[in-house]
Amino acid sequence: MVSGCAVSNPFATAAVDPGSPVAAEVSAKARASNVYPTFASIPPVPSDVRALPAFGRAANELEAAGAELIAETAPGTWTLTGTEAFAGRARDIAGPGITGPESTTAATEAFAKAQRARATPPPPPR
Repeated sequence: MVSGCAVSNPFATAAVDPGSPVAAEVSAKARASNVYPTFASIPPVPSDVRALPAFGRAANELEAAGAELIAETAPGTWTLTGTEAFAGRARDIAGPGITGPESTTAATEAFAKAQRARATPPPPPR
């Protein structure tokens, strides 16, 4: 039963509705002789591509660089120190008119308290 499908093409004898807007184009495409590519038309292998083992070496180098980066940035391998000196240099670069931190702990707490008082809690889940 399966061999009957392999022998004949059911679409070869299919009729095209002549009233269809694409009927002429379908008929022309069905009658056209098509040129298909051959294995001889496959282009040669490019010569400017690195060899297969070089891809593996590059992947290993990338893996090693990633492991090194993870080791160098792991928790406990660096600290934030000298922030006051950094901030002082930044204020010097910014120029006059920029003074030190004007916010104090009390001012910050007062601002946070005012914001909490203004906040509207979200509605309870349904």
